[in-house]
This record gives sequence, structure tokens and C-alpha cells, in this order.
Amino acid sequence: MIRSLALLLATLLTLSPVAAQTAPAAPPALASHDVRVALDTSAGPIIVAVHVDKAPVTAANFLKYVDQKRFDGTAFYRGVGAADYGFVQGGAQNDPKRILPPIKHEPTTQTGLTHDDGALSMARYAPGSATGDFFIVLGKMPAMDAHPEAPGDNQGFAVFAHVVEGLDVVKAILAAPKSPTAGEGVMKGQMLAAPIRIVTARRVP
Repeated sequence: MIRSLALLLATLLTLSPVAAQTAPAAPPALASHDVRVALDTSAGPIIVAVHVDKAPVTAANFLKYVDQKRFDGTAFYRGVGAADYGFVQGGAQNDPKRILPPIKHEPTTQTGLTHDDGALSMARYAPGSATGDFFIVLGKMPAMDAHPEAPGDNQGFAVFAHVVEGLDVVKAILAAPKSPTAGEGVMKGQMLAAPIRIVTARRVP
């Protein structure tokens, strides 16, 4: 399953020179009904605003993992890209003791959210297969949005939150050393040599 998620992420991520030079878009303004969550990691704190109004299904799923402490003790284990362009992936890693049932897919065409700087989105294989793995985007990655006009799986990934504090921590995770031998297929060379632990994930006032 993890390998399948990696294959789809690798297919949609295009690190082209043009895209890499695109100025990152400002994340949406924090709405009064967004739910703030603090990810306390071994690299430092990351505060995210979960968009419960725009992506209700995906946001509720993420908050369920938070409230049931299913992210505690997990890790950011993968980094793709360099400097301030790419993504880091973390979460339950399909651990049967942690994952909840898959959720309905909420494409960006439905939510109005996009894969811009600091966006959190759910890792998946087929639409409707997302569980407890997510990734954080650095830069602007429109290829990960839904594209109904494209052939094949054109539903993209489901954005549900944005980083509001701690993008420097996300950049540090992306820059962390990678293992040259760990991982299979497209994930080889993308796995962090020392995964960044998610100590706790909690709602904050």
C-alpha cells in the first residue's frame, strides 16, 4: 500500500525548472472556524489550520486521528524535493493498529483548496483509499490538484489544511539526510535516514 501511494505521488509530482521558480502562493487566511492543531515533532513544532468547512470529510478524518492520539509516536519518514520546493510525508504508514477505515475523496475542484505553499493533503492510491498518511507541500504544485479534463486518475489529492506556523520546520525535514538504500521503487532514496518523530498531535485553542 505504501509503495502504491508513493507511485501515485511520484507520478503527479513534477519538479520542473519552471515550477520550481514559481513564487509560492500565500496560504488562505485563517478562518474563525478553522481548527488549529499542533504537531510537536522532534525537529520542532508545526501549527496547522484544519479547514473543517471547506473539506469536512477529510478534515474530520484528520481530527479523528488527532483526538484518538493515533499520530502520537508516528513520524515524517519521506522527503521529496529540495530547499523550499517539494513535500514531506508522514503519518500512520498503514500501521493496522493505527489506521481507520478509508474515507471518501474530496477533490480540490470540490473544496476550492489547492496544493500551494504549506498545504496539507492526504496520501492515497485510488480515490477513496486515504487513511492516516498525509503530506505537506512546499511551493506550489498544481499537478497534485484535480484535473477533470485529464485522462486516467484525474482526481488529484485532497487538501484539508495549511501550515500557519513552522514552515521552517517543514523545510528542515525536507532537507534532512536521505537513506540511499531504504525504500522500494520510486521511494528509494527518498526515505529519511532518521525519521522525524511526531511526538504528539493535539488541538490548540
